[in-house]
Amino acid sequence: MKSPIDYFSEIEDPRIDRTKDHLLEDIIFITIAAVICGAETWNDIENYGNSKLEWLQQFLKLPNGIPSHDTFNRVFCAIEPKQLENCFVSWVDSVCDLTEGEVISIDGKTIRGSRDKGNKSFVHMVSAWAQTNRLSLGQIKVEDKSNEITAIPRLLEVLAIHGCIVTIDAMGCQTEIAEKIIGKGADYILAVKGNQGALEQGINDTIRFCKPIDTYEESDFGHGRIETRICSVYNDFSHIEKVGQWKNIKSIAKIDSIRFFKATGIEETETRFYISSLNPIAEKIGKGIRAHWGIENSLHWLLDVAFNEDKSMKTNPVAVQNFSIITRIALSLVAHEKTKKRSVKGKRLDAGWDNNYLLKILKN
Repeated sequence: MKSPIDYFSEIEDPRIDRTKDHLLEDIIFITIAAVICGAETWNDIENYGNSKLEWLQQFLKLPNGIPSHDTFNRVFCAIEPKQLENCFVSWVDSVCDLTEGEVISIDGKTIRGSRDKGNKSFVHMVSAWAQTNRLSLGQIKVEDKSNEITAIPRLLEVLAIHGCIVTIDAMGCQTEIAEKIIGKGADYILAVKGNQGALEQGINDTIRFCKPIDTYEESDFGHGRIETRICSVYNDFSHIEKVGQWKNIKSIAKIDSIRFFKATGIEETETRFYISSLNPIAEKIGKGIRAHWGIENSLHWLLDVAFNEDKSMKTNPVAVQNFSIITRIALSLVAHEKTKKRSVKGKRLDAGWDNNYLLKILKN
């Protein structure tokens, strides 16, 4: 895997010349290395740099030593996030081999520690996750006074997803988003809820009056419960109003989930609806829907548990967005180092103790 650090030369240095006591590439390298090794604050990054000064001097110029925590803060408050994101996406494109039919999950995450007294809202990021590659493909900030509906098309625009299956929750169930996905050469599975009331009613009528043409059932056992999921698919659109607005729609899917809790004997049921441009093959659609939750379990959960993203107290929106990108780069690098059978947290500890292992992660 080619290191993302190789791509950062494309970033425009936002500082004026007389304030450049430290090289931008040194600042970014130290930040990524520090975050891999467990740093969460600007002070942590400065302390890491000072403790590893002799080692860092082997391959960084460091004309004025290690930058202060204020310098790290100022630089990441000034870097244009779009440039940093473009470097990240370019790196992902160079290392990620998306296979035909790979599920790409798109979902939003609020960074809970990102609001200060002067801001009324948290920073909200929309990310794309490749389930098979287990790699974050890109992310974009939801602009203030906006929502995921406007952010998702902008994220799709920069992703190379030809031949993949894009899954999005109900917020992304929009005709424009479906058309954008098809235009990128991919297929979609979109969850349907009350925000598309006429579509949801049409699906209810379809299920009421039509028989499914295919079904698929799977069960999970664990955590004291048994969960059975039944995927039923339909291809009769006679009950759907203005069905032509949904680009290449080929399937309606219903997921019935039955959860039985062993300790209490309680059984819970849930029904969810989806539309898809995939042919009505229940197993393929059912597995695609199931794979969507990988973005929660493999990306968002790790960002909060292993990297404490939700507890971050950075409040400048630009710095929050840039540090979020750095964190995802660090997570991707750590997760793809395969020589040690350790958790992400364990690998980060090892990298902090062992400079040679850290280099292996950075060059992986």
